[in-house]
Amino acid sequence: MSVRTGLVGAAAVVLAGALAGPAVAAPAGGGHASTRQAMDAAVKDGVPGVTATAKDRHGTWSATSGVGDLRTGAPRSTADHYRVGSITKTFVSTVLLQLEAQGRLSLDDKVDTWLPGVVRGHGHDGRAITLRQLLNHTSGIFNYTADEDFGRTYFLKDGFFQHRFDTKTPEQLVAIAMTHKPDFAPGTSWNYSNTNYVLAGMVIGKVTGHSYASEIRHRIIEPLGLHATSVPGTRVTVPGPSSRAYSKLAEATTGPTYDATELNPSLASSAGEMISDSSDLNRFYAALLRGKLLPQKQLTEMKTTVKADGIPNAGYGLGLIDRKVSCGVHVWGHDGGIHGSTSSAVTTADGRHSLSFNFNGDWSGDSDAVIEAEFCGK
Repeated sequence: MSVRTGLVGAAAVVLAGALAGPAVAAPAGGGHASTRQAMDAAVKDGVPGVTATAKDRHGTWSATSGVGDLRTGAPRSTADHYRVGSITKTFVSTVLLQLEAQGRLSLDDKVDTWLPGVVRGHGHDGRAITLRQLLNHTSGIFNYTADEDFGRTYFLKDGFFQHRFDTKTPEQLVAIAMTHKPDFAPGTSWNYSNTNYVLAGMVIGKVTGHSYASEIRHRIIEPLGLHATSVPGTRVTVPGPSSRAYSKLAEATTGPTYDATELNPSLASSAGEMISDSSDLNRFYAALLRGKLLPQKQLTEMKTTVKADGIPNAGYGLGLIDRKVSCGVHVWGHDGGIHGSTSSAVTTADGRHSLSFNFNGDWSGDSDAVIEAEFCGK
């Protein structure tokens, strides 16, 4: 996975799939020893620190491993706020599905209906792409974070330190994608594209007259009491408590480590700019899967998956990934990455067992192993 395509939360790219093996019972008695071991293994593998919270029928369990600050050696906190990258996509999709439930749009609407002329250039045509195809990544629209110039400017060391406080508008991000040819004709294949969700955020703004950020706050954050969750816009800092975020700022996974905590998250926009903590993410996904945010019709749409090429044992719905772990359990959620921050949030279909965690480094560590440990006990 390259830095430039991976860091802005290419959750589906990050997924390595479930480990093959015989069925194993989930942790008995609410034990999380295997999860803690997997967290420790990630730190041994080079991740500076891990914070995680799980919630199941036995209650809430939180733990940390490693450090939150390489300079001082301060530990991570179970209450750490962190940048969640593409986990943002599930929030955006939820808002669009709420708007559909209210009759304000249809997922079968063409992108051009709401954003006339925006998706044009080098074969891109918003008149042939539906909102649903944005949300499940079957649009064929080029992923702007895969643009070579964008990668050098925002993901590699020299460019990052010169440009990390730049403000990028959604229109500018989409325009980058339009300088490339589409990946494929709409609906004929699958490819993860952050551009899809920048456009989805723009559609929310056009339909409601409010920013996608204000709609997420009004429709999700405030009703669920997600006090650690925010849509920062151009704010460059992460609220406390929080740890530092570290990156190699290079294509390689070796070499010097840099502090990448402060940045202008407008470069990720509605594809990956949000901040949260593990407890809030568990609450959000549990509420979503229990039908507290969407009517059954829309939740079924969200959980209708397409084959995500290159991702074993997983399918991609509408901003929601269905992953089958090795013991046969299905967990629903999303992964996300942005400079110095790699996160996962997954919940069983009944919303009763949730896990969210964060690595404060973006070059090592096995997220899948932590999920396997929590839900399969290994």
